[in-house]
Amino acid sequence: MQGRRKAREVALQILFQADVGNLPIDEAVEVTLADLPDLDETTRQYAAALAKGVWSRRKELDAYLRSAAPHWPVERMASVDRNLLRIALYEILFVDDVPCPVAISEAVELAKEYGGAESRRFVNGVLGAIVRKLGLT
Repeated sequence: MQGRRKAREVALQILFQADVGNLPIDEAVEVTLADLPDLDETTRQYAAALAKGVWSRRKELDAYLRSAAPHWPVERMASVDRNLLRIALYEILFVDDVPCPVAISEAVELAKEYGGAESRRFVNGVLGAIVRKLGLT
């Protein structure tokens, strides 16, 4: 098994295609997974479920992001940052077997790899603010 980190990375790719490329989520899932034939089935399933879950709840997730970063409109956030925040927040709120610190840590690590120079700090700060506001610390 390649693990959930890889699934989060693939979900980020899927969400980027849906978000920036304006592809329907099902098509983004299909296209992205077709480009990754060596991905194991468990990773494929988690990546697809994560991307579809995030996409279906993005308005709700974005409301949390707006409240935690009022000076950064969600639409103006870097697309990688925005989608990493959505993924982590989705896992925090809706995936029972992902501990909050793990969701945050994974988002920060992916931000280091795929985001800009300040992405890691931005993602960590926004998620930290949301978690504190929700009383999950």
